[in-house]
Amino acid sequence: MMYLSLLIASGLLGGLGVMALGSRINCRHIASGTVLISLWVFYGLTQQMVFSDGGIQLMESLPWIPYFNVRYMLGIDGLSWALVGLTLLINCIVIAGSYLVNYTRMRLYLALFLLMQSMVIGVFLAYDAILFYMFWEGMLIPMYLCIGVWGSSQRSYAAMKFFLYTFLGSVLMLVGFIYLGIQAQSFSFLQMASVPLSLFEQQWLFLALLAAFAVKIPMFPFHTWLPDAHTEAPASGSVILAALMLKVGAYGLIRVSMPILPDASAYFAPLMIGLSLIAIVYVGIVAFSQQDMKRLIAYSSVAHMGFVTLGLFLIYRAGDADMASLGMTGAVVQMISHAFGSGALFCAFGLLYHQCHERSIIKFSGLGTKMPWFSMFFLLFVLSTIGVPLTAGFVGEYLVIMTALQTMPLVGLCAAITLVLSAAYLLTMYKQAFFGMPSDIVEKVRDIHRGEVTLLLFISLVVLALGIYPQGLIQVLYPPITQLLDAAVSSKLLV
Repeated sequence: MMYLSLLIASGLLGGLGVMALGSRINCRHIASGTVLISLWVFYGLTQQMVFSDGGIQLMESLPWIPYFNVRYMLGIDGLSWALVGLTLLINCIVIAGSYLVNYTRMRLYLALFLLMQSMVIGVFLAYDAILFYMFWEGMLIPMYLCIGVWGSSQRSYAAMKFFLYTFLGSVLMLVGFIYLGIQAQSFSFLQMASVPLSLFEQQWLFLALLAAFAVKIPMFPFHTWLPDAHTEAPASGSVILAALMLKVGAYGLIRVSMPILPDASAYFAPLMIGLSLIAIVYVGIVAFSQQDMKRLIAYSSVAHMGFVTLGLFLIYRAGDADMASLGMTGAVVQMISHAFGSGALFCAFGLLYHQCHERSIIKFSGLGTKMPWFSMFFLLFVLSTIGVPLTAGFVGEYLVIMTALQTMPLVGLCAAITLVLSAAYLLTMYKQAFFGMPSDIVEKVRDIHRGEVTLLLFISLVVLALGIYPQGLIQVLYPPITQLLDAAVSSKLLV
């Protein structure tokens, strides 16, 4: 059975079903059924996988454009499996949230998120560069419409800025893919990884691909589109941005840039480590000055994604394979835990914003008195984002900082100190908004009801599960990370 194709097709077909049948059948029920079918297919492919094998499994390869040797090529390993599972879990949260909030054009709203599910999963499963690019660009359309149609007052500006940043970077990536395809006489990532290239070729190809991946992560200084997009997007759009779209950029570095261009990756490692550290420190300082609660969470998201790129490129400064593996594992775990930390904060804030339509921190006080259940969940998500032990946010950051302290102690020290800064601005925000006497706006709000409690409780259980027992995830990630690490540090210079 072609599980991978079925997984991608389920979201596309579900989106069409929502648009075609949503006027006669509750569109939320169709969307929920689609996600359940996707989970069933995911369970089926999970049963077929051998997680101790770090190689590509369940490969599907068919001719697509024979003249250019472009193939419809899909595959999965432990890394892809974890990220596909993350995608489905996040979409479950988004679809469940649609029962709690009413939007205009609900059919289009749900169809776009199902389309986004297929595009993101396609990126994680594609092993042909042109197919990868098609899914990569396909993500732009639903997110652009999500921000532009359901966003706040500055939605047109934010949507256009998001589109231009990501599209221009993607064009350079396509140029790099075409060059690599010509050299390899194939657009398969596996063939590209085996083609020797000079250091100069690798360098400009790395920068071409980085133009797309750095924007999506987003790395400093390509991060300026994200706070605007987060601020103007609806709550579900912000959850998808934080939990999924930022992850495809880091995945591109792991799956494409580092194995195919290992020498250039090593050459630019000091630059990437420096930019990561700037993102962690500088963007954290910028977050401290924010008075818009959603914008503060957005800057916090950028700062914590800096740990992902830091962990990835520390492998080129590690003294041994075990230390390099620790850094890359920490980076991938941070990708996943960040999804449930920042994504949870955006989801929770969306429930609050739906009641009061206010984002300014100074307008809030006393939320803990009026919304005790909401306050409890929000505090857990803040603590996870900070990286408190026994929460999801702790594990990845701990592994990355431990790697940095043993390979580049000064970098590790700066990154560790920045966690104090993160705690300062997030806890200051929490203190101002949730303690004290209720403000005029807060007097009008109600605490979350049973459906909202159920949604936030589900996210909380995932956050705690990843923090208490991260080994279950790490065991799945170790075999593919070992193989990707070997490719990322093996020179392929022309002799």
